[in-house]
Amino acid sequence: MENFDRENRYLDAKERVGHIKKFYTSLISYFVIIGALALLNYYTDGLRYPWFLWAAFGWGIGLVFQAAKAFNWNPFVSREWEERKIKEFMERDQKSQSNMGRWE
Repeated sequence: MENFDRENRYLDAKERVGHIKKFYTSLISYFVIIGALALLNYYTDGLRYPWFLWAAFGWGIGLVFQAAKAFNWNPFVSREWEERKIKEFMERDQKSQSNMGRWE
C-alpha cells in the first residue's frame, strides 16, 4: 500500500513538473514571437497602429490560465474551501445515514 502511495505521489509530481515545463516553454515562445511581431509592426508602419498588442493580449490571457493550472493557483476556489466543502458534505451524508430507518 505504501509503495502504491509513493508511486502515485511520484506520478502526480511528474505531471505537475510537466505542466510547469510547458508553461515556461510557452512563456519563452510568447516573448520571442510577440517581440518579432512588434518589430514587424514597427518596420511596416512605425507603430502608428500597434496591432501586435492584440496578439499579445490574446495569447497573454491563455498564458495566465496555463500558469494557474501549472502552479495550482485558483483565487476563486482555494484548496481550503474544497476541504471544508468535502468535510461538510461528508458530515451531511453521515447525518442522513444515521437518521435512516428512524421514525421522526
